[in-house]
Amino acid sequence: MRILPAAFAVLVLAGCQAEVPGRASGDGFVVKDGTRLRFRPVLGELPPGPAAGAPGERQSTNPVAQEAAARALDCGRDAPDTLDGRDDPALPLVSCDALTGARYVLGPGFLSGADVGWVEARLDPATGSSVVNLGLTAAGARTWAEWTGRNVGNQVAMVVRSRVLTAPQIQAAITDGATQISGRFTLPEAEQLARDITGA
Repeated sequence: MRILPAAFAVLVLAGCQAEVPGRASGDGFVVKDGTRLRFRPVLGELPPGPAAGAPGERQSTNPVAQEAAARALDCGRDAPDTLDGRDDPALPLVSCDALTGARYVLGPGFLSGADVGWVEARLDPATGSSVVNLGLTAAGARTWAEWTGRNVGNQVAMVVRSRVLTAPQIQAAITDGATQISGRFTLPEAEQLARDITGA
């Protein structure tokens, strides 16, 4: 399966200095249900396009079955999701981003919403760009530091109810749990992403 760069979604994850992990942010959101959000590694990505083939097993461990399921997945904005949050986080997942139509093969989840202390959207004063900041709990920060240290250059998907919200690329090891998502989006789009991540 060809790995393609994200065309529209958030492109970068990088450590941010402004916040302390685990501390509530005055303008931010707190994750309402820690079981909704999952962080999963991106194993492969297919470009947007019409669904092709019979629906496949979206949680198969077989790479051939995963690719077939990805090609057959209807990623339209109004397309129903048969899993709708009932995916097993211990298994791979074929999913898509309903906004971009990109299809993903994802590895098992390694962080959940319970590991996220707060999320906020804001303008980065250094660049003038809109960003989403996340602060992880102490346990989440340790897992995140280890995972990002091993996966610089790779993508990670944030998944809610079996759907990909964003799949940014890791730019550096993030050792303090304070994480910044940046990309080509407006402040209202960043605020919506923050709300979607937290379930606000």
